[in-house]
Amino acid sequence: MSTESTARGRMGRADKAVLRLAIGLGLAVLVAYGMALKAPYAVCVVAVLILCKPGAPIPLFKGIVLALVVAVLMMAGVLLVPLLENYALAGVLLTMALLYAVFYSGVRNANPLATILVMAITLIPVIGVAAQALALQIGVTLAVGLCIGVLVGGISHALFPDPPVPGMARAAREVPSAESARWIALRAVVVVLPVFVLALTNPSFYVAAIMKSVALGQQAGATSTRSAGLELVGCTLMGAAIAGCLWFGLSLRPNLWMLMLWMAAAALWAGTRLFRVRPGAWPPSFWVQSLVTMLLLLGPAIEDSAGGKDVLKASAVRAALFVVVALYAWATVWVLEHWRAARSGARSNGRRKVPSRLAGSGAGLPLDGGDRHE
Repeated sequence: MSTESTARGRMGRADKAVLRLAIGLGLAVLVAYGMALKAPYAVCVVAVLILCKPGAPIPLFKGIVLALVVAVLMMAGVLLVPLLENYALAGVLLTMALLYAVFYSGVRNANPLATILVMAITLIPVIGVAAQALALQIGVTLAVGLCIGVLVGGISHALFPDPPVPGMARAAREVPSAESARWIALRAVVVVLPVFVLALTNPSFYVAAIMKSVALGQQAGATSTRSAGLELVGCTLMGAAIAGCLWFGLSLRPNLWMLMLWMAAAALWAGTRLFRVRPGAWPPSFWVQSLVTMLLLLGPAIEDSAGGKDVLKASAVRAALFVVVALYAWATVWVLEHWRAARSGARSNGRRKVPSRLAGSGAGLPLDGGDRHE
């Protein structure tokens, strides 16, 4: 328990947030895998993103409306499939423009639903290239994950309400400027778009990589150049380590209930660090992306096991692909930031040279109006 809750003898905000995350992820696992939904790990990813959202919970009615809107947008993503198949360049350019608009809006409004919209723009068309019916099913699956996250968040807030925060104690969110938001959105697009184009060549193999690149695109916009490498690659390796531990635990007794309990235990362990019950060196985004990576590695591994595939080989290839994508995201952030710094430095040097040139050229001119009249 956090220091504040221990001193008062009751649960604090951070403790409740950890429990919400663990219970919500466990319930998402139970529903997604129990109902045998398509790509059930995608339900868990969406639920984690909703439950990690700071601030007040999304109202239940509003959450249902949002889930319906997301489902419609997911299904509308199928409309990009004919464009990508017949006019590939135009389809990619349209996808790039849509990604930029969604990332820009997400940065300005700090809305976690931006990640889900990015998935609708990238994941659904990629799956639709292989099978349009499957793309529609994945859209419904992601909407179910949104409903579970909203439902668990609303019920847990009702059972364990947080005390009201005084107006003076509320930290106002610093809204990025339009120029900064445009730059962050551009970085995110450059991270996501190459993986999207690569996924069009082999949709079934790169589905998880698309979701990972979307998560990295969001994270790359919020990290500095100095810490980008450690965070982007570190959260990928941490997620792989958590997935390996959970796979070992499942191998002892593989059933749905143990999967739910192991997932809840992983959420508890990461949640204590995410919500600063146990403060650490890594920011909250590191632990969110670690949980997402764990789900993107463990979920396909479970499907590989059910299909009789070599789980270790497929998981090793998938983990290596995730590391490569993370290294690419790191390199992208590094190159773009250094290019931006060099460009701004050249501009500032140009501005400093202009006054000196003017002074040299106007040495014999009068400096004020009085001298001119004399």
